[in-house]
Amino acid sequence: MQPVGVLETAKKANPLKDLLNFGQSVWLDYIRRDLMTSGELKRLIDEDGLRGMTSNPAIFEKAITGSTLYTDLLNSLRSRSDLDAKGRYEILAIRDIQDAADFLKPVYQSSKRRDGYVSLEVSPYLARDTKGSIEEARRLWKAVGRENVMIKIPGTEEGLPAIQQAISEGININITLLFAQDVYVKVAEAYIAGLEQFGKNGGDVSRMASVASFFVSRIDSLVDSMIDARLKASKDPGEQQQLKSLQGKVAIANAKQTYEKYQKIFASDRWRALAAKGGQTQRVLWASTSTKNPAYRDVLYVEELIGPDTVDTIPPATLDAFRDHGKPRASLTENLEVAHRTMESTAKLGISMKEVTDKLTDDGVRLFAEAFDKLLEAVAKSTK
Repeated sequence: MQPVGVLETAKKANPLKDLLNFGQSVWLDYIRRDLMTSGELKRLIDEDGLRGMTSNPAIFEKAITGSTLYTDLLNSLRSRSDLDAKGRYEILAIRDIQDAADFLKPVYQSSKRRDGYVSLEVSPYLARDTKGSIEEARRLWKAVGRENVMIKIPGTEEGLPAIQQAISEGININITLLFAQDVYVKVAEAYIAGLEQFGKNGGDVSRMASVASFFVSRIDSLVDSMIDARLKASKDPGEQQQLKSLQGKVAIANAKQTYEKYQKIFASDRWRALAAKGGQTQRVLWASTSTKNPAYRDVLYVEELIGPDTVDTIPPATLDAFRDHGKPRASLTENLEVAHRTMESTAKLGISMKEVTDKLTDDGVRLFAEAFDKLLEAVAKSTK
């Protein structure tokens, strides 16, 4: 029988903090003014081992329109006739990003620039605009003025050259809206090529950081809906059984195969040349980790993707759930043969992952633009 003290310690163990023992960093997929002003962000860093934060237009839209926390600053901007709604929003967002970066600076320093980052996204309207994305990344990087910030650029076809260019100029980049394995490979290539150019230009590659934000649960949401439609139409019990076996499994399998690609790319001789100069690998960051289907475990997309050199950006409700009942284990590299079979079965059953990931990318661009529309509309109204 264990002594009482040991049992109490076991009860108090925080699963969120345990993730770091498996090589995974927890970032918060959320930002709002009161996180900084109430001391909650400091508590998350101290007690939960939080190591970074991400934002996007939808998160800022909810923060600004769903609270009165920004009213005073918005009112103070009424007299600024030189600012449109986007300019006013950026003042609010940049203030929050700067303050969060300052809170996370000790993490940035103690992790030797591996963690402690806050992300700010370029305008969603620029998702298909290479030149515009480069210019906005430069402008936001300069405006925030914090070395522990990442500028987010979506991994669209037009975004890829912008990502490479920004990295070659010494701007930390968080590549967002990644769903497809082949696109991930292109993103890793853009990072390595950008870092090589930065080094050739005399830059210190050891100070650069980047993450590739690979979205998870949205894949299951779409694939499961396709499976449901097929199940209704199918009269073949064998096919029905195969289809049911894929429900809630494709997103994890897709992510595991992506991580295999990460391991291969960053074990190459080409990468070793950069690593010798202090280059950091571009970690895969798991995004869209909240469980959309109530039939699935609420921490499914955290528990099943735990492994070395990864980041998991987790929204508040999922963070609370994992703290309460998450069970960390080295899950990312287990049962890889099952993951491969899952992806093979998906293809054999006629579910095209290219169609799935193309649609999710287009939908993601549209949804972020719609959230930005609502955000700018609310800011415009508040300053009339």
